[in-house]
Amino acid sequence: MNGLLTDLYELTMAAGYFEAGKAAEKATFEFTIRRLPAHRNFALMAGLPQVVDYLLNLSFSDEEVDYLRGLPQFARVSSAFFDSLRTFRFTGDLFAVPEGTPLFAGEPVLTIRAPIMEAQIPETYLLSEITFQTLIASKAARCVEAAGGRPIAEFGTRRAHTAEAGTLGARAAYIGGCAGTSNTLAGLRYGIPVMGTAAHSWVMSFPCEVDAFRKLQRVMGEATVQLLDTYDTVEGARRAVKAGGPIWGVRLDSGDFDVLSRQVRAILDEGGMQQAKIMASGDLDEYRIRELVRGGAPIDAFGVGTQLATSADAPNMGAIYKLVEVEICGIKRFTAKYSEEKGSLPGAKQVFRDVARDVIARSGECGKGEALLRPILLGGRLIEPLPTIEQARERAARMIAALPEHLRQLETGEPWPVIESRELRELIGRTRSNLRG
Repeated sequence: MNGLLTDLYELTMAAGYFEAGKAAEKATFEFTIRRLPAHRNFALMAGLPQVVDYLLNLSFSDEEVDYLRGLPQFARVSSAFFDSLRTFRFTGDLFAVPEGTPLFAGEPVLTIRAPIMEAQIPETYLLSEITFQTLIASKAARCVEAAGGRPIAEFGTRRAHTAEAGTLGARAAYIGGCAGTSNTLAGLRYGIPVMGTAAHSWVMSFPCEVDAFRKLQRVMGEATVQLLDTYDTVEGARRAVKAGGPIWGVRLDSGDFDVLSRQVRAILDEGGMQQAKIMASGDLDEYRIRELVRGGAPIDAFGVGTQLATSADAPNMGAIYKLVEVEICGIKRFTAKYSEEKGSLPGAKQVFRDVARDVIARSGECGKGEALLRPILLGGRLIEPLPTIEQARERAARMIAALPEHLRQLETGEPWPVIESRELRELIGRTRSNLRG
């Protein structure tokens, strides 16, 4: 894995640690969601396998080391530092909340304990990967909740910020509850069901819309989804009936979905295609989906693209990766940041969740409920296989269903209680006093 896939200051700090004789100091960093995006009552953990793969394969090639050596920022750094990069490997520990777990503000969701150079360098990648996939999984969960049991297909790769973002976004959306994706690479890579048959260009390539529908059905059979709005949606529905079946259904991609879905449903039923389903796609988000479902529109499934693949209404999340303790010769020194609105809590921590609240405790404390942070890597080695994407998806569905109803709604509700244990509060007080002293 490319060791340069990070911000420059991670590497200048690594050089500084090395030159200051601190490279062997054990450091503990925590990834925390400082605050949830607007209108989010929870976030949904996603992106852990990519982080594990990154840490297991993190290294520097000779070309990368030579490039760093030539930068002016490293002009005074010793050759020994660059030699250390040539054999660099992550040898530390990783603790993380399982994928598919609802997350709340202020809680650590990932902990790295390693020699300080090894713990510092991954910051950029971890923040990027976990934040992105968690945003998309969270957005997907909102769309799924709004759909009230009607399946959501993820259609966003062409609208994502890069194709790779679209592929990882498809993965996250599936964990969040989407039924499948249009991204075939995501299907191969992650075992996600793939969906889709034809676009407007298919219809336009034929002189006759009925002929286009017939030819598509001949190739796709019962999997066929006829796209109706190339010319006129209502007339397209009549032509889909004329073209015959069997087909899975039809797709509406523009117009007033409430009105059109009722008109199309009537045409399909009158034409003997009662089994054909109606899918709607085109600039949909959770609010529009909820409106259509509550209004009784006869739409059987939804395709969501741009709004999901970019988490358009909440494209960022206040996540941080902060040093919480340093161990030198077996003696721990606790660290914290106390600046207004950007503080952090000292010491390695654990989060306990029961039916009524979350408790942020010190690592090693006992608590009621489920301990969320679990060991993933110890000594740079994976201790057991990660849960599959299906297991992560099932965990998400189960844990979201267990949340109070007001937290599953689209509007901001009363926050889930998150408190600090007595031992953690005492450590916070001592650390603050020591730092000010």
